Amino acid sequence: MLLIRGSAGGTDLTGTLYERGESPPSFKGAPDEDAPYVWICDSFYEVESGGQRTSIAGRELNVAFESPMPHGFETRERAIEAAEEHVRTQFARVGVDAEEVEIEVTKTEAEAH
Repeated sequence: MLLIRGSAGGTDLTGTLYERGESPPSFKGAPDEDAPYVWICDSFYEVESGGQRTSIAGRELNVAFESPMPHGFETRERAIEAAEEHVRTQFARVGVDAEEVEIEVTKTEAEAH
């Protein structure tokens, strides 16, 4: 299992990439169980009211979260590339330049079920 963390504007966003042979959580909307790599991460965006009040890049804003959407990939390289793109996109959705996002990939052990 890989944790892919993006950091920018004083906050972080971390998603999980389940690798071949690991069992990602199963829930409605999960990708085909035959996908060897599964990426799961929150998505968020700025809203005028409601949501969660937070400070990002020196701005006070309201952020709403979408349910995590799992995505299946055939190769590790494509999965990591898509994960990094997803994290950068989330920051861009709240006004942080995607180029300012620092990405860290960390290998961790999957929990035994």
